[in-house]
Amino acid sequence: MNIPRISLIGAGPGDIELITLKGIRAIESADVILYDALANEALLAYSKPTALKVYVGKRLGKYVYTQDQINYKLVELALQYGHVVRLKGGDPYVFGRGYEELEYAKAFNIECEVISGVTSAIAAPASVGIPVTMRGLAESFWVITGTTRTGSLSNDIALAAQSSATVVILMGMSKLDQICDLFIQHGKAQTPAAIIQNATKEEAHFVVATVEELVAKATAQHIQNPAVIVIGEVVSLHPQFIETYVREEINIR
Repeated sequence: MNIPRISLIGAGPGDIELITLKGIRAIESADVILYDALANEALLAYSKPTALKVYVGKRLGKYVYTQDQINYKLVELALQYGHVVRLKGGDPYVFGRGYEELEYAKAFNIECEVISGVTSAIAAPASVGIPVTMRGLAESFWVITGTTRTGSLSNDIALAAQSSATVVILMGMSKLDQICDLFIQHGKAQTPAAIIQNATKEEAHFVVATVEELVAKATAQHIQNPAVIVIGEVVSLHPQFIETYVREEINIR
């Protein structure tokens, strides 16, 4: 009889090569894999032929199972089959509800481990050549959820808009206009910004603009979820921003 245990694995931002070796080894040994919409399904090829694979969805507004149902399934399947892998996009502890799942499983005395993943908060901007920190431009960065559990905009965004830090917003596309309005209210209309969709994948798409032009440009280029919003001076390092805004300013002068 297999001993029940659960591995919470960060699958990274999308590119299958950005998962850790430890994550791959856990997938290879799994008896069951519960995988999210943002986890690259190509990673399932590393599993045993006999492994049970269960899609549990979880994109904004599209749920196959509720979080409570997922918690229950993790325990139920671990007790029934043995080693259950919970495969999540990005990192389990960065807006991945990983700790909630771990707490629930531990209440049943099931052994759990967390295998960190590359978070899209850093990997998405990096994939298009934007660092989240840069000496002289940004000494720190915020990672904020765009939508709280109540569906409202996070109050932290207004606080972040008052800082000189790079602000990275996940799950914020449905509130992009509100986010940009907040930054404009705090005198950041001309601050460089970017949105990266499907970061690190072949179908990746991105746009750079000033905050005041970001909504219009994102709409024109059909930028949609899943996407990462980046606001801060570090975006000014991107060649497209330099070409569009810096040279334009030089020509005006």
